[in-house]
Amino acid sequence: MAESEEHLIKPGRKWEIALFQPEDAPGIACLFRKVYGDGYPMKTFADPERLIAENAARRTISVVARTPEGKIVGHAALYHSAPFEGLFELGAEVVDPHCRGGLLAFRLVEHGLTVVARQFEIAAVFGESVCNHIITQKFAVRLKFEPCALEVDLMPTEAYTQEASASGRVATLLTFNILADKPQAIHVPGVYEELLRLVYCGLGQENRFVPAAGDLPAGTKTRVAVEIFDYAGVARFAVHEAGAEFASVFDEQEQAARNRGTIVHQVWLKLSWPWVGRVVALLRSRGYFIGGVLPRWFDVDGLLMQKVFGLPHWDGIHLFADKAVQILDMVKADWEEAQGRS
Repeated sequence: MAESEEHLIKPGRKWEIALFQPEDAPGIACLFRKVYGDGYPMKTFADPERLIAENAARRTISVVARTPEGKIVGHAALYHSAPFEGLFELGAEVVDPHCRGGLLAFRLVEHGLTVVARQFEIAAVFGESVCNHIITQKFAVRLKFEPCALEVDLMPTEAYTQEASASGRVATLLTFNILADKPQAIHVPGVYEELLRLVYCGLGQENRFVPAAGDLPAGTKTRVAVEIFDYAGVARFAVHEAGAEFASVFDEQEQAARNRGTIVHQVWLKLSWPWVGRVVALLRSRGYFIGGVLPRWFDVDGLLMQKVFGLPHWDGIHLFADKAVQILDMVKADWEEAQGRS
């Protein structure tokens, strides 16, 4: 071998962390393919032109680690994936295998939260920590992210084939760091009061808890945005408005998703609705179970309900924080109850 890649990025080699530049895009794409093969579900990061465009539009803000020779050995990004544009997801983290075992992975995530998020005046940041291992969950705890929700069976096994790190579909733990508080009235469905109080006790926001009550409003037209991820078999239903005809509208959209082969459904609701409890009851009667709280999801806080068509891969869920374990216990108990409701 001539002067090899290993020589350039061996452990202990110096690197610098900086904002993305267009010339970084091919190196980032190469790094994602090296680590994940073709299995990584977010195709933006394996497509240089698309990555350049997303960064230019500030829908994605990439952070890279470069060696002195300019080689890309790490990447993380803040990007839009929730309805509220002031809320960014912190993820898409990848580190060259020859640079693992040190601080690089943590430094990338830390830079995204403590430098980039504040530089761009982002209101809140959340992460989806995979649960087939606890590495990223440890990062989240160190950076004071709070566990808020568990997404059961979100990621397909194929996304981890290259690393052989999963024996089934992979759950993710949603953790949040609120950078700009927005006190709200939180309408609490009685059946989930214990979970909501558990989640909110660590968020430090001065919210007002109100029991959810009332029927769906007759004068409101149901409005649901549906996004389907065919490669993962996942459908997401963002309920922006829920009126009296919610049940029939949702049933039609759910069936359309199932016709495309989806096996995991997520529904996002607003905790600002006094009648959110009624929507929860309708979903529970259709086999949906709780996922958790989604702070600032619609700018106002949201609630995650979910449904898995098949037996969830519970044994593959590994959690680090005690609070996350408590959330899992409540989620699994509600799923078990859902089996008798549907």
